[in-house]
Amino acid sequence: MELTIYHVDAFTDKVFAGNPAAVCSLIEWLDDILLQNIAMELCVPETAFYVKQNDRYEIRWFTPAGKEVDLCGHATLAAAFVLFNYEGYEPDTIHFHSPKSGDLSVTKNSDFLSLNFPADGITLVNISERQ
Repeated sequence: MELTIYHVDAFTDKVFAGNPAAVCSLIEWLDDILLQNIAMELCVPETAFYVKQNDRYEIRWFTPAGKEVDLCGHATLAAAFVLFNYEGYEPDTIHFHSPKSGDLSVTKNSDFLSLNFPADGITLVNISERQ
């Protein structure tokens, strides 16, 4: 098997700075154990894997500790950077979908990328005095 893997430093324009992430474009999903082993081998905070599905990309994130995480902003931005700059994606907005955190979109505006995070619900909690 041959995979293309990118190492991206998010939130910086300097080498060896920012927040590192690996990005791996897949044609179809690999076994979860293999995804975890790839992330462990790459040993960056998160590795983003994505698969094109119709007009969007399904995305998942794994840590070197062998854990899949629910959401990773910097690795999502890294994946969008790869799509815009190396994979030939031309529209200004990329639509991702995560099975764990829902829909995410990244919009390109000149050299900047912005990520639309999902909103968590807010619940009012009454705090009473301790007795």
